[in-house]
Amino acid sequence: QVQLVESGGGLVQAGGSMRLSCAASGRTFSSYAMGWFRQGPGKEREFVAAISRSGGGSTYYRDSVKGRFTISRDNAKNTVYLQMNSLKPEDTAVYYCAADRATYIYTSQNMYDYWGQGAQVTVSS
Repeated sequence: QVQLVESGGGLVQAGGSMRLSCAASGRTFSSYAMGWFRQGPGKEREFVAAISRSGGGSTYYRDSVKGRFTISRDNAKNTVYLQMNSLKPEDTAVYYCAADRATYIYTSQNMYDYWGQGAQVTVSS
């Protein structure tokens, strides 16, 4: 069982930056691939970014955040991060981190086994 707790959300102006953190419980964090998803107002939840397990050598991003967002992990701290730069109003959403026991990273939320409670990110224009 893995428990995930997001932090770092809030209000930021367009063009600004914000870093989300997701702290995981348990001693097997490095064995999970990790993902970030988001759900904007009136929208379905969508994939944002993912990082492979262990050393995090592989990452994947949705096209609209490539070059602006960076996912990383610190296995010693059981934490995954999402650094968000050049934020846009359309990035406004509740952001969720998720853990996936599979070997590969996936963009489908159905492949993820554990979820955090979400962190609100609001980007004002």
